[in-house]
Amino acid sequence: MTPESSNDMLISTEGATGRLSLNRPKAIHALNLDMVHAMTGALVAWRDDAAVQAVLLDHSEGRGFCAGGDIAFLRNSALTDDGASGRRFFHDEYQLNHLLFTYDKPVVAFMDGITMGGGVGISLPAKYRVATENTRLAMPETGIGLFPDVGGGWYLSRLEGRVGPFLALTGARLDGAECLALGLATHYLPSDKLAEAKARIAEHPDRIGGILGELSVTPPEAKILAHIAEINRLFASDRLEDILAALEADPGDWAAKELAALRTKSPQTCKVALRQLADSLDLPDFAANMAMEYRIGSRVLTRPDFAEGVRAVIVEKDNAPQWNPATAEGVGDDLIASIFAPLPADEEWKPLA
Repeated sequence: MTPESSNDMLISTEGATGRLSLNRPKAIHALNLDMVHAMTGALVAWRDDAAVQAVLLDHSEGRGFCAGGDIAFLRNSALTDDGASGRRFFHDEYQLNHLLFTYDKPVVAFMDGITMGGGVGISLPAKYRVATENTRLAMPETGIGLFPDVGGGWYLSRLEGRVGPFLALTGARLDGAECLALGLATHYLPSDKLAEAKARIAEHPDRIGGILGELSVTPPEAKILAHIAEINRLFASDRLEDILAALEADPGDWAAKELAALRTKSPQTCKVALRQLADSLDLPDFAANMAMEYRIGSRVLTRPDFAEGVRAVIVEKDNAPQWNPATAEGVGDDLIASIFAPLPADEEWKPLA
């Protein structure tokens, strides 16, 4: 039985595959709670459905793939209900992320377009991750006072060298070729081949790797690879102050550009991200990572920087956030420790039963 679609989430079965198509084109398919629940319900229903052998995850019309979560909703929660509805969103979204990460059937995510924040959270757990010439992947949360969640601590910390901290701090956007080179994507296809890929996978879900391999093309040069040595050297520390000092001391144009970018980000978020990625490497599994991220999210949601960051970037769009604290030095170790501290036992995040 095919789970019911909603206006924002199209759910269907095609051949031997289940298909989840994000359907909020005016919001670049940003996730709301109804979409999270619809995807979770479909995946649970298909888990024991022998007719569904694989899952395709894509977007419907317009620009894709998924611009993130419903940031305006989260800000409103922080301002009106002390974050209660926002915490529920995080809780259920993270359960979806974990369900995808541990799913027994292969999931194919088509990252054909903007893939940011929540879009990263639903695509990177997939066994097959298809990038195209339209892919623009980023975790831009330091610019809105949030943090690179939805599993960002797990994925970014496990990239080559110091690329993960670099992406987490700067919010740098990667194109499809860069995603493939870094292992964030498994295949690079021209966007005009996606319909064929989906149709062939629906007929032969046992041949996903072969089908994607046949339709893959050689991507353009991955520009980030030219800067790996600089990233590893200048972003070597887990202390934000050290990274800023290294960038300031470097005479190169690239360092100056990245320093200017970092100067616009929330110092609190940057320090949270550095600890989050470092701590994630010591965690036993993805569920433990998501429990850590829920602790962080439940607290930064109502910290001053999140409402202010969304105001500056999304609501009033003056791009002039007034961060509090305003400097790296002003973000004390005690504040960061309080953000990572355990929650009361009955409030801790747990995977879907």
